[in-house]
Amino acid sequence: MSDEPQVPEVLFVCVHNAGRSQMAAALLDHHAAGRVRVRSAGSAPADTINTAVVDAMAELGLDLTGEHPKPLTGDTVKAADVVITMGCGDACPVFPGKRYLDWQLPDPAGRPVAEVRPIRDEIDRRVRALLAELAPDAS
Repeated sequence: MSDEPQVPEVLFVCVHNAGRSQMAAALLDHHAAGRVRVRSAGSAPADTINTAVVDAMAELGLDLTGEHPKPLTGDTVKAADVVITMGCGDACPVFPGKRYLDWQLPDPAGRPVAEVRPIRDEIDRRVRALLAELAPDAS
């Protein structure tokens, strides 16, 4: 096993870890099928995941009911190769040598499922492009 290449780790961060970052993590984890390690966190985690986000992801067959918002820690950021922020601003710690991307996406908080779907679909598009870059052998 030591001959296997290092699996890249991606961290998705938003303020509450209840919407965008949860969708991104679930989508990348699903598409990567083990070729990328995925985490998500929030700079000020909510108590629960947005129910419209859970419903929108269930439409794709992805179950977020067992997930919960997690706090952002320096160790989580240090462990990541790529950190993707989604509206957490200055609350996201910056470490040298990490690749940072900022995805400007609407916050699904308080929106009905019909308005969450386009956000989910845009995240899916970006996640697929990121995966093609991180794990080019991906089909």
